Amino acid sequence: MDPVRALELEAADPLPSLRAEFRIPPWPGGSEAEWAYLAGNSLGLRPRAAQAAIEAELDEWARLGVEGWFEAREPWLEYAGSLRPSIGRLVGAASAEVAAMNTLTVNLHLLMASFYRPTAERFRILIEETAFASDLYAVQSQAAWHGHDPADAVVRVPIGEIAAAIGRAGDSLALALLPGVNYLDGQVLDVARLTEAVHAVGAVAGWDLAHAIGNVPVSLHESGADFAVWCHYKYVNAGPGAPGGAFVHERHATRLDLPRLAGWWGNDPAIRFRMEPEFEPRLGAEGWAVSTPPVIALAPLSASLEQFDRVGMDVLRARSRRLTGYAEELLDEVAASRRMAVITPREPEARGCQISVSCDGARCLAARLRSEHGVVCDFREPDVLRFAPVPLYNTYEDCRRAAVALLDVLEPR
Repeated sequence: MDPVRALELEAADPLPSLRAEFRIPPWPGGSEAEWAYLAGNSLGLRPRAAQAAIEAELDEWARLGVEGWFEAREPWLEYAGSLRPSIGRLVGAASAEVAAMNTLTVNLHLLMASFYRPTAERFRILIEETAFASDLYAVQSQAAWHGHDPADAVVRVPIGEIAAAIGRAGDSLALALLPGVNYLDGQVLDVARLTEAVHAVGAVAGWDLAHAIGNVPVSLHESGADFAVWCHYKYVNAGPGAPGGAFVHERHATRLDLPRLAGWWGNDPAIRFRMEPEFEPRLGAEGWAVSTPPVIALAPLSASLEQFDRVGMDVLRARSRRLTGYAEELLDEVAASRRMAVITPREPEARGCQISVSCDGARCLAARLRSEHGVVCDFREPDVLRFAPVPLYNTYEDCRRAAVALLDVLEPR
């Protein structure tokens, strides 16, 4: 695991790391000045520009008070709306089809209120069996809310059996909620193919893009997906608990007759301040908004989206493949002599910037990697370590440090 080779690969990469534009956490007292931070699939690092973006809005608040809604340099009234073109580029959608609002699970409930309309015959929700727990809890509670037994209504299937399970569910399937990228092993799902399969049986196709946005190219509009939700605090680096996002395909987003849970921010802006008793939803995904947008919380998202716009998702994806391929090569070397197995798909197009490994005692190993080697990864039950070489700020040297650290903490075969 030659450190010179890692440096050479970095120097030769067509897209050098934007590491200098991020605050990398220090490793006090360690042999390296900074962590090798490979946990961007859990929480992305802070862009340096985020602080200035927040301070700019704080200054506008101090300067203008309530008039900032109309007179700020970026008037707060449409601050969230101004982010839609950039967000749309990340998920392959028109700006009118996306919204920056709420958080992922809140958005999921808001959209299921419109798109999960069960009947006595068509009531089942299909979900991948290792889906993130919040998605599972959300669909179970929606089924129960509509008077169905979640044990019967929610169908959990292995990731490799999704297409077949959609066919088996047939006329009983109301909704499929699937991940763009599986959070546990990093596998990328084919949004277009599975959406087509869901529509073929007359059901609604919803997507959780928490681990896809900012990680892999997505084409929500072209795929025909009905709706999608995501967070912005993983690969999009908008900060802990940052406001999330939602997509509603234009064929639905222009329908004013769809039932929805309404709030004043989803009302037509032309009449919003009249405070009239009848709700008239605005066209587009923002018609599902309910509350006033948190401008200061959105400021770091604005700073991060500027980086994505400047670099481009296709360029980032190309670096991601090179970086993740190098990490895979090193972790295979570790697995040859240590008690560990790589569980992420081997085909570059079938994974994002993540390599997951299975090993006994993973929780304790994650703590040792950080304390003894300054390597930060993510642990998931029961025995998985997730390493995310994020192309915006991770380097080949980060990958090498992680592999060397694993050699030290893992038991020999």
